[in-house]
Amino acid sequence: MKPQRRWPIVLIFFFFMLLHQTDKLLIGPLKSAISADFGINNTQFGLVVTGALVVGTILYPIWGYLYDRYARSKLLALASFIWGSTTWLSAIAPTYPLFVATRASTGIDDSSYPGLYTLIADYFGPTLRGKIYGLLQLAQPIGYLLGMVLALMVAPGLGWRNVFYLTGGLGILLAILIFFFVKEMPRGKAEPEFEQAGLEEMPQFRFSWKEAREVFKKRTMWFVFLQGFAGVFPWNVITYFFFDYLEKERGYEGDAILFTMGPLVLVLAAGYFVGGWLGDAAFKRTRKGRILVSSLGVLMGAIFLYLAINTPIAERSTFLVFMLLTAIFMPLSAPNVISTVYDIIVPEVRSTAQAVEYFIENFGAAFAPLLAGIIADATNLETSILSISIIAWLLCFVFYLGALFFIEEDIEALRQEMRRRAAQAT
Repeated sequence: MKPQRRWPIVLIFFFFMLLHQTDKLLIGPLKSAISADFGINNTQFGLVVTGALVVGTILYPIWGYLYDRYARSKLLALASFIWGSTTWLSAIAPTYPLFVATRASTGIDDSSYPGLYTLIADYFGPTLRGKIYGLLQLAQPIGYLLGMVLALMVAPGLGWRNVFYLTGGLGILLAILIFFFVKEMPRGKAEPEFEQAGLEEMPQFRFSWKEAREVFKKRTMWFVFLQGFAGVFPWNVITYFFFDYLEKERGYEGDAILFTMGPLVLVLAAGYFVGGWLGDAAFKRTRKGRILVSSLGVLMGAIFLYLAINTPIAERSTFLVFMLLTAIFMPLSAPNVISTVYDIIVPEVRSTAQAVEYFIENFGAAFAPLLAGIIADATNLETSILSISIIAWLLCFVFYLGALFFIEEDIEALRQEMRRRAAQAT
């Protein structure tokens, strides 16, 4: 496909992720309004978030399998429609138990990203994927920022339920856009071996259980799974409780929260692209490059978060500087982990491999908001955020060191398989 025809797809996927993340993460900035409406505490609010994460976790393997068997573009359109519909259901829930149930249903589409990422992998080759994933993942923090603006400036006038009606409606509109304008690509289309062979017709690679089982034999994937399990804990805790932490424990008011979180989210967004760019650049020099960038990100993120949380409340400028440094390092690993999976797994089971990785990481992280709520009620939000995040990131650093021993061997195995397939097809 010509380069100019690929970028509109990237743009559509960017807006899908932006608005989906806005809808998903909006509940954090709306915590106070929702808690007041239903009369619930931190633990009960944590259960609301955990419900959606549990549903998404359970469905990851199912979505991964479907994406490897059927047209990913049409399944993404379905996921967008489900997002809009379930958000509307949560907006009309009159009681706390029904809100828990309907909010849990919004997790159905949260496990739909493996199809998006693998489709992008068939539009762009290995040396470009990190930057593209970093660009797409800009949507996550910007979505959180947009959600915060909606919570602070729109929700007080319209009410939190009407904000959910708005974001749900956008999901349905995007479903229509994806269905009609996103083109499916043959699996493996952008692999360099097939591009160099100049094939007139791309071979069709279909899901097989044999190749799916091979995923678990890749030793790099063992460490990818382990870091994924630990790595999402800090993200969930910070996403859903940091807003409340600023307000209740550091004494920030509405404008102060916005002027603190705004720069943080923008720097965080830049960190995704920086991480993807650094990962691609390092990968060109050494096949260990993406893992090295990822390990740097989690280690430095842990250090600067510790310094930020322990900054005296009165020193707001120092706190902001340390949080900005945390924000630039936090997302460095995100685009590189996705690219690493596709660097070692054959095209026809990439969605399954990515889905299994997400399943494992979310299996533990789904309980992070509930755990954070319990710790916060027993101590305070500061202790909850800091203890969970630091422990998780230090574990990730250790797991990345383990992956360094096997990544080169696993990448070479994939490249040999792609050369073999390209030779057979010519």
